[in-house]
Amino acid sequence: MWVIWKTTSSTDRLPHFAGRPLVVTRNRRARSLRLSVDPSSGKVRLGLPLRQPLRPALAWVETRRSWVEAQLAGLPVPRPIAPGMQVTIGDDVLTLDWSVDHARGPVRVEDRLLVGGLAEMLAGRVVRFLRSEALSTLTVESRALAARHGLPLTDVSVGDPRSRWGSCAVDGCIRYSWRLILAPSFVRRSVVAHEVAHLREHHHGPAFHELADRLLGESHGPARQWLATYGASLHWFGRSADQ
Repeated sequence: MWVIWKTTSSTDRLPHFAGRPLVVTRNRRARSLRLSVDPSSGKVRLGLPLRQPLRPALAWVETRRSWVEAQLAGLPVPRPIAPGMQVTIGDDVLTLDWSVDHARGPVRVEDRLLVGGLAEMLAGRVVRFLRSEALSTLTVESRALAARHGLPLTDVSVGDPRSRWGSCAVDGCIRYSWRLILAPSFVRRSVVAHEVAHLREHHHGPAFHELADRLLGESHGPARQWLATYGASLHWFGRSADQ
């Protein structure tokens, strides 16, 4: 069980890194300290055993400050939604064209994404459009692949998880990160094949990997490498520098 450590004592005040407070968690299964920087959110986390005293743990964290700051410096650049920016949808790169004269709902016209309405509503409209695009595309691709191989797909939905790109429940429901719509199509197809394979194989053993490879029809390696290199940057789309 994870417990968020909360303290109001001035002697145990938690340190900050580049304006970000340290998040301390206790885990009854932990045997040692673990310091990490989440590349998807920028959060700095310290995990420690349930009975580990906090003060010496914080002193140890200070010895790792230069490492933490280096990790933070290497995080993806925030990409706030703004007129003129480029938005990648699969393999298409669109320029966000905002004007009060455009219709409020986003519309794709050749290499532009037209959006109107109030400027302060722009980000919300773009994100809702992208979520809708993701749900539509991922549903079509998942259902087509499952039907072609006789696999029992129940439902498809999208969310915004930080730690996974997709998940498949035992009842046949698949849930994806909507941010996959921002990735190249070969990456999206790899994740779809992975999750559809779980409709039959609810594990990551050899039988699962054989089926996932067969469903994709090519190696998952390039997609895995792309996500390992660029995946975290998808979580910084729509974020401002102070988030």
